[in-house]
Amino acid sequence: MSQGTISEYAPYGTGAVPPSPISVEEFEQMKETALLTNEDIQYLRLSWDVLRDQVDAVLDVWYNFIAAHPFLAQTFSRKSDGQLDQRYLAAVRQRFARWIEDTAQANYDQQWLNYQYEIGRRHHRTAKNRTDTVDSVEIVPFRFIAPLTIPVVGTLKPFLGKKGHSSDQVEKMTQAWLKSVLLQVTLWGQPYVKEGDF
Repeated sequence: MSQGTISEYAPYGTGAVPPSPISVEEFEQMKETALLTNEDIQYLRLSWDVLRDQVDAVLDVWYNFIAAHPFLAQTFSRKSDGQLDQRYLAAVRQRFARWIEDTAQANYDQQWLNYQYEIGRRHHRTAKNRTDTVDSVEIVPFRFIAPLTIPVVGTLKPFLGKKGHSSDQVEKMTQAWLKSVLLQVTLWGQPYVKEGDF
């Protein structure tokens, strides 16, 4: 799926998203803190070979998880009637698919950092609902964003094991995803943290 086919993805390098307050050098420190190594990056990139034809199935699992928890699903609901906004869900799903690819590609440059900042803004009242012009709740509470790391990575592991890799390789891909998602969730928290405290 190319960036050009995704609603409001804002391809890297277009200047369509604001710059991240975090520099590449600062992100390198975050990577060191999370013990994300070059080997992890290799396993993330290997994971794309495994996942590229399973993205829709992965998203089905993740969307079913959200749907099974009304307090999560409500972040996609309309203010007017409290019902899920299917157009909103579909637009986000396209970007979620691209997020899987971007996570697996592990290209940690300034443009990638800028987009992580934008993802955080789109969960926060700073910019939520603007991208898709919807009238939904104003914020995804951060108390839900960080814990979602566990079901996202946990439900991904069976998909990583479907292409004949050894259990050790599957575990290394899973751990690399865990580290990467934790780092991204941390970056998404920037709009939620008081200025000067991040």
